[in-house]
Amino acid sequence: MDIEVTYELDCRGLLCPMPVVKTAKAIKQIEVGQVLKMVSTDAGSPPDMEAWCRQTGHQLLSATQEGGAYIFLIRRTK
Repeated sequence: MDIEVTYELDCRGLLCPMPVVKTAKAIKQIEVGQVLKMVSTDAGSPPDMEAWCRQTGHQLLSATQEGGAYIFLIRRTK
């Protein structure tokens, strides 16, 4: 599945809650239907991003881990 990423956000080295705070701000910079890629090294990011997407209604397309980084693809829904 090829997903076109509109915006990339590098949150490596930031601790909770900053990856969520920066993601919330960045998602407003893209249009509805577009995809944000967020990369984080904070081990708390996977449950935080799942909860944030549930609460905000944005679609978490994927959450993967590569090396020491977590990679999230989030589609803006509203």
